Amino acid sequence: MCGIVGYIGTRPATEILLSGLESLEYRGYDSAGVALVESGKLHYVRAKGKLHNLRTKLEMLPVTAQIGIGHTRWATHGKPEEHNAHPHVDMAGRVAVVQNGIIENYRELRAELKARGHEFSSDTDTEVIPHLIASYLANAEENATSGSPSFFLDAVRKAVQRLEGAFAIAVLCADYPDELIVAREQAPLVLGFGPGEFFCASDTPAIVPHTRAVLTLANGELARLTPLSVEVYNLAGDRLKKAPRTLDWNPIQVEKQGYRHFMLKEIYEQPGVVRTCLEAYLNSDWQPDDPASRPVDLGLPVALLDNLEHVQILACGTSWHASLVGKYLLEQLAGIPTVVQYASEARYAPTPLTPNTLTIGVTQSGETADTLAALDLERERRRDLAPTLQARLLGITNRPESSLAQLVDTIIDTRAGIEIGVAATKTFVAQLVGFYCLALDLAWQRQALSGDRIARILAGLRHLPGQIELVLECQERYIEDFAHGFNKTQDFIFLGRGINFPIALEGALKLKEISYIHAEGYPAGEMKHGPIALLDERVPVVAIAMPGVVYEKVLSNAQEAKARDARLIGVTVANDSHAAEIFDDLLPVPELEELLSPILTVVPLQLLAYHIAARRGLDVDQPRNLAKSVTVE
Repeated sequence: MCGIVGYIGTRPATEILLSGLESLEYRGYDSAGVALVESGKLHYVRAKGKLHNLRTKLEMLPVTAQIGIGHTRWATHGKPEEHNAHPHVDMAGRVAVVQNGIIENYRELRAELKARGHEFSSDTDTEVIPHLIASYLANAEENATSGSPSFFLDAVRKAVQRLEGAFAIAVLCADYPDELIVAREQAPLVLGFGPGEFFCASDTPAIVPHTRAVLTLANGELARLTPLSVEVYNLAGDRLKKAPRTLDWNPIQVEKQGYRHFMLKEIYEQPGVVRTCLEAYLNSDWQPDDPASRPVDLGLPVALLDNLEHVQILACGTSWHASLVGKYLLEQLAGIPTVVQYASEARYAPTPLTPNTLTIGVTQSGETADTLAALDLERERRRDLAPTLQARLLGITNRPESSLAQLVDTIIDTRAGIEIGVAATKTFVAQLVGFYCLALDLAWQRQALSGDRIARILAGLRHLPGQIELVLECQERYIEDFAHGFNKTQDFIFLGRGINFPIALEGALKLKEISYIHAEGYPAGEMKHGPIALLDERVPVVAIAMPGVVYEKVLSNAQEAKARDARLIGVTVANDSHAAEIFDDLLPVPELEELLSPILTVVPLQLLAYHIAARRGLDVDQPRNLAKSVTVE
């Protein structure tokens, strides 16, 4: 989950590295550091805390090096102290390494190196890497592979072969001032190609201000960046032929554009995100009475969806909540039994193999380690089995260039654009749209719904962007003022039923993530089975009550909470006199079909969490202990 950036070219590297780290700070912000090579000397500077501390230190370093690596850390091994910050160096101070990931066998390597006289100064797993590389460089000619273009590359390759775990690294050496070596194994790493300069980073926002020509390294690959070229190799030392591709987004997308926080900007981008996704996948020419056309075109292979009997969905965090809505849609619209599992649990307790099963991995970044590992396990379990048991893997992601896209058969690209705020907002809504499209496509193929019913749902979907805009226009200022009343609140309860139960979970998660208020989401009907004991006048209860099959039930459950003196807040349709009598406060949304309501009901909950956190003066975009992409187990 840490951020890596590297540069080699003709410009001074320091500011390029710092600006790259600023764009990656959502990946980690416990500490940061850079390493530079100039005039045969390695310079490295590290600082605890946010990047401005590192910038202050670097202002005192008179170096104009044109090669460097940088790192912003999310602590896994060792406390967030300066001595644990990256880069880490060997004893001679000649080799510097930054890493994203975990080295699982670092204890054994550390003991081996200590026995050979190496001394360590940190508590991290990463520090073994520069020591290993230095040990291979010490005997470079003896250990070099015949035909290798560089002793340095060869030493890194041999060191990487000793590492176990999921990692991406970037390496400098003072003795090789014109080479930057990078390697990847189960952690993201992308290369950027500019005129007379090259970049590496753990995510593309660090690169797009300089170039949109990128190359994503695959697992088990290394790259040697020089002022003249980029060379890619496998771990056996064979050179590979790979070509960069062009990203379809630009630097403006990673700017706040006048908003106070990225999270607020991304909440306001949701109408456009929903509109873009619907325009990409809904067939505007579809006619319900024409069996030759289809209402939704996701571009999925026929074999992937043919004769489906089961669906299993693997996800984590907010993506897990989106998947719960997806389960509801796949079962209620397409009639396909569906299970949703935490990917971290599925890795160690997978479901029994069933025939004709589609496995869907949902991850906004396409790099979530647990989700990728669970999908890979599913493929391995089904390999070489009978045709009905063979793996069918589908990904739902916002990053078509990600590791997920390389692992699964095909993806649904949610087209939400880069999301910087750690707390997912627009990517959650985009995932919901992806599930609506998939469920409707399957419902049409399986003839589970009439053409008229599908047409009504599609019409409702097309109205959603305008309805989200109405919520933002009418509610944002009100919710900002409303949030002032919760400065001392320590607990929240969120209630929902049916398709809006996952939205209660998501509302609670958003509040926990960025305001640090304890919040829990429950099925409204489960309150009386235990959680109601938590309620008193100090615990606000947010109930999602949209007209539909469970509307009266939710109102009844809400009244049970009100009878325990809880402050009752309702997310419900505007101008509902019945709801107005029950709830103490209303967060109204436009009236729409209950089936489509999650895309709308989540918006006031996002705004509520945002304004409570902003009112408390908290770092909304980079909440403590969290990172945007969870790329380690």
